[in-house]
Amino acid sequence: MNDRAVSVLENYDLEVLRTQKSRNAILLETNKGWMILKEYKGPLFRLELMERLLEETAQNGFAQTERIVRTREGELISRDQEQTACVVKTWPGGRECSLKDGQECRAAMTLLARLHKAMCLPRLAAESGMRAQGLYEDYEKRNRELKKVRRFLREKGQKTAFEIYLQQNFDLFLEEALRVTEDVKAYGEVLGAGAVDADGTFCHGDFQHHNLLCAQTLSAVNFEKFALDCQMRDLYLFLRKLLEKSSWSVPLARGLLDVYGKEKKLTAADTLQLYYRFAYPEKFWKIANFYYNGGKAWIPGRYMEKLEKNLAQRAVKKAFLEQTFSL
Repeated sequence: MNDRAVSVLENYDLEVLRTQKSRNAILLETNKGWMILKEYKGPLFRLELMERLLEETAQNGFAQTERIVRTREGELISRDQEQTACVVKTWPGGRECSLKDGQECRAAMTLLARLHKAMCLPRLAAESGMRAQGLYEDYEKRNRELKKVRRFLREKGQKTAFEIYLQQNFDLFLEEALRVTEDVKAYGEVLGAGAVDADGTFCHGDFQHHNLLCAQTLSAVNFEKFALDCQMRDLYLFLRKLLEKSSWSVPLARGLLDVYGKEKKLTAADTLQLYYRFAYPEKFWKIANFYYNGGKAWIPGRYMEKLEKNLAQRAVKKAFLEQTFSL
């Protein structure tokens, strides 16, 4: 996002008082409150659907989100001098939620549960043309990617220290991934896409502390990755990032799940979803994927650090699963 993008603001019924650079965006103080100008790379139909999702979520009683601002001509997208597509959204303001603050994490759980209740929209789901992807299909795709990386490592000649270490531990994590995938398959429709399609549940898609703003109230922003999916996807993402930083604390997990459950009861299917999302070796899959899709001439040292930490936490994570979930 460059300064030339500010030229698109002439298309809006706004008086811009000042601008401020943000992460991949420009914050705008206007006569109508704070807004944000961002580049948009997705298709128009998804932006139209996102606008409707945010509107219907607000109608369901949850208004602590951003809203898309249309141009004077009623368009969702405006283009800068280089024909880059941009969007303007309202901006609640505030700082990012802190994972080190227990009170803010509990507030995030309450916010998420209320958001999830408001995002149960069967009619919108039916009219959107979207279809949920089941957990089994998702894990099958990841497993194919892992096997591709393993094959690449086996065929590679001279290897770096990281590649040797990765190959030495690959089968351990791949076997774990395959085992979890087979267990998910056994539950069939309980964990499949059919239940999501029938319930019409949308999720934020990227519910993490970077997308939670703390001001007078807590707000959720950046819905670009919204999906028709099991809402445990959001809960898992937020908890995984937090628990990785707290050595998989069982009391912390139970406490936050209780906070969520007070607003929106967790069903048996929800608990299964959470368990198998945590049980799958996602961190290893990410490390392997980043390595395979990145440049091989120079491998960042943090890859080795992340892999070593992931291995070190295996036993702790196993104990966490056993103590947190009673299946």
